[in-house]
Parts: sequence; structure tokens; C-alpha cells
Amino acid sequence: MTTTAQAGCVTLSARGKVYRELNEEIRRAFDGGAACVELHDVIGHRYIGCGLSGSGRIVVHGTPGNDMAAFMDGPEIVVHGNGQDAIANTMNRGRVVIHGEAGDVLGHSMRGGTILVRGSVGYRAGIHMKSFRDKRAEVVIGGAAGDYLGEYMAGGLMIVLGLGRLPGQPISGIYTATGMHGGKMILGDDIEEYRLGREVGKSDLDTADRDELQRFVEQYVAAFGGRVEDILNRHFVKLLPVSRRPYGRIYVY
Repeated sequence: MTTTAQAGCVTLSARGKVYRELNEEIRRAFDGGAACVELHDVIGHRYIGCGLSGSGRIVVHGTPGNDMAAFMDGPEIVVHGNGQDAIANTMNRGRVVIHGEAGDVLGHSMRGGTILVRGSVGYRAGIHMKSFRDKRAEVVIGGAAGDYLGEYMAGGLMIVLGLGRLPGQPISGIYTATGMHGGKMILGDDIEEYRLGREVGKSDLDTADRDELQRFVEQYVAAFGGRVEDILNRHFVKLLPVSRRPYGRIYVY
């Protein structure tokens, strides 16, 4: 473990370490009073930041493995690279910023905090995402999303900007918002009806939606660059659930 010139910050190398060893070093650094931990040589190390609480900051150089920030309650994780699957699984509070792309199941059952992804994400982003008491889950995806985006989403806010797509590439895959029964989704392009679950309705944004969208686009630009005006100058649509009990007629007689 090496203390850097920046007060309160510790630099660690993941080279040659299994994930358990690295995560134990991260915890020891924060227990020892570090305000931030900077990780280098990260290649698929799992569970980074898992279960951490407080106000610490982790900066990752490389590609973290599955379940980064799972059950996290407060810290910030910044990834200079791509992320793998199940990032922020059941995260309670905190902030995750990914300067690349993310894999499948981003924000699974997330109930609070914010995720910003510069690029695209895989399947089932935001599945079971919710709000919990005074907390609200918020996800901003800069690129496109795979199938089953927002599946069974129960609360929170999902924004997909649709930047940098290939010609003809849809902003989201099939079964978008299937089973969604809470929260709101904003997409930076229109989406065909056949890609949507039957549980949601599509509409244009109102003034309150646009004000909210601008706040999150400003966060996105502050993290990754770009121009707020260029991003907002797109056709956005809103998805909202049409029922809070979409399968009530199936399971209740």
C-alpha cells in the first residue's frame, strides 16, 4: 500500500492479486482514514466497493469485474474504462461514474444513488430498480441499451440518451419496460411500439420532464464532456407505467 502525494489518498495496484485480497486492502485503507483509494491494473476484479458505506471515493483504472458497488451505501466510484455485469446491484446510496461502457444487469434492484455511463450498456439494465423511502435510483446511459431495459422497474429514473449509435441502431432493444410498474424512463429517440412492454405508455416530455432531463444532462456533460445544448436538441420520449399492478388479472381472481 502506497500513500500518494495527495493528502488522504491511497494508491493500490491490483496486479497479481485475487479479488478478495484487493478488496481487503481497500477496506483497510478506508478504515485507516483514507478519503480516496486509487486502483491500478484492475482486470476483472470483482466486488470492488461492495457493501462500503460513508463518503469515500474509489478511482478505478482498468476493467472492474461483476458486482462493483453492490450494496454500496454512500461512496463514489469512478471507472476509467469499461465495467462488467451487475454494477450497483442493490445499491442503497452513492454514485458510480463509468467512462466507458457497462455490461448486463446494471443497477439490478438499485434503490438509491446515481449511475452515469458514458457509452452503452447490455441487457436488463435497471431490472427491479426502485425508490426506497427518501431515496431514488437514477441512471443515465449515454449510448444505447440492450433488451429488457427497465424490466419490472418499480421506481426511480432511467435516462438513455442514445448518443454515438450506428446508423439504424435502436436506442433500446426488445421488451423495453416489460412489467414496469413504477418510476419513469426518458429515451433520446423514438422507439417502436413492438419494442415496448404492454405495461407502459409513451408520450412526449412536458416542461417538468425537460427541466429534470436538463439537470441530468448537465451532470453527464460535467463528467464526460460535450455540450448540453447539443444533447438536449433531440426528440425525447417518456415511458410511464399504465398500472402499478400490471399482472394483477393474471395472479388474482
